[in-house]
Amino acid sequence: MAIATVNPATGETVETFTPYDDAAVEQRLALAEDAFTAFRLTSFDERAALLRRAADRLDADQEEIARTMTIEMGKPIGAARAEVAKCAKAMRWYADRAPGLLADEHPEAADVADSGASSVLVRYRPLGVVLAVMPWNFPLWQVVRFAAPALMAGNVGLLKHASNVPRTALALERVFREAGYPRGCFQTLLIGSKAVEGVIRDRRVAAVTLTGSEGAGRSVAAVAGDEVKKSVLELGGSDPFVVLPSADVAAAVKCAVTARVQNNGQSCIAAKRFIVHAEVYAAFTAAFADRMRELRVGDPLAEETEVGPLATRQGRADIEELVADAVARGAVAECGGARPEGLDDGWFYLPTVLTGVTPQMRIHHEEAFGPVATVYRAESLDEAVALANDTPFGLSSNVWTSDAAEQERCIRDIEAGGVFFNGMTASHPAFPFGGVKRSGYGRELSEHGIREFCNVTTVWRAR
Repeated sequence: MAIATVNPATGETVETFTPYDDAAVEQRLALAEDAFTAFRLTSFDERAALLRRAADRLDADQEEIARTMTIEMGKPIGAARAEVAKCAKAMRWYADRAPGLLADEHPEAADVADSGASSVLVRYRPLGVVLAVMPWNFPLWQVVRFAAPALMAGNVGLLKHASNVPRTALALERVFREAGYPRGCFQTLLIGSKAVEGVIRDRRVAAVTLTGSEGAGRSVAAVAGDEVKKSVLELGGSDPFVVLPSADVAAAVKCAVTARVQNNGQSCIAAKRFIVHAEVYAAFTAAFADRMRELRVGDPLAEETEVGPLATRQGRADIEELVADAVARGAVAECGGARPEGLDDGWFYLPTVLTGVTPQMRIHHEEAFGPVATVYRAESLDEAVALANDTPFGLSSNVWTSDAAEQERCIRDIEAGGVFFNGMTASHPAFPFGGVKRSGYGRELSEHGIREFCNVTTVWRAR
């Protein structure tokens, strides 16, 4: 895939970039190694001051960066502005809290004495150069949620971004540079996917984090494992949205629409499978299809647009194939199921609701990365939980119920990295984010995320 900015609303190639050759990659690796040697010795106060300045730069450049993201991958402009603001918020959150999150830990006095030591502490030290392999769907947020904690811990970062968002990648590199970070602390590598293995294997790279497809995760994990290097993976999701009889159905429908079409339906944590109890199935499904049908599809730079194009031509083709397979096997498209009229130049697809989905259909098991929802009827809580878990993924989940016992049951039994009750799954710097099963391993954000790329060091002193 060429490294290029291609506007998905028009199909126009805006700019093409020449990939870095081996010499350019070597130069940046050497620079990263040198930067870490010095940056690891900086204080939390020094790192926090830099990160706050980076947040200020994001605030100042919000409109420019938002437009860049929208032109590169098609998210509605309002959502793009919100993404920039969220990144600045996360930077300030880590700048404020990293000293406490990485403070020395002191074991119980009795355990220290039992070990024969006069004192014991646990210290968090940076690992070194961390490579981030990032996707296009949240081209700023996905990077910042790695970069902010990694830099506050004293690591330095190399970014291999998706090939269709090079301008966003370079914009973030510029933000860190203009914030005053020492040269080499954060660098973008304009390289193709085939060059990633060589970077992971380089002795100067200590760890790798990837957000992306299951296939990409397998490849990166295999190389990192072969090199015995730390890796964190956040992969696909096919999150359930469970609606039980005690739910506020109107509120659930309103949230369901946003949860499915956020980022044009291209979000790993977007609700994708709507599992609705028989008692409220008819009311929920009819209202949900009506609301999805009413969404405004169009130019993502227009303020009134609610759903923009798919980011790539192939992405739309994948969605079309999944829907066609389901309909051919008996599913019903309650709305959508086609390209919109009058938007022939871009990669648009109508918000779609499918009912009558069965395990024989591809969409039952595969992630639908676009504005397509599948709705299932469940006769009981047991059946709803079984359907929720009938997926190879386990990123997050949404459950609508006011019953405390049902909530406890879902916390216990739903196989996911998160359970969100009566609201939509969202990431926040204070809470750990990640999944189980084929959604990956490790955690981002919170104290768990900042500690992923630290050397957890036991310091034992004898009497």
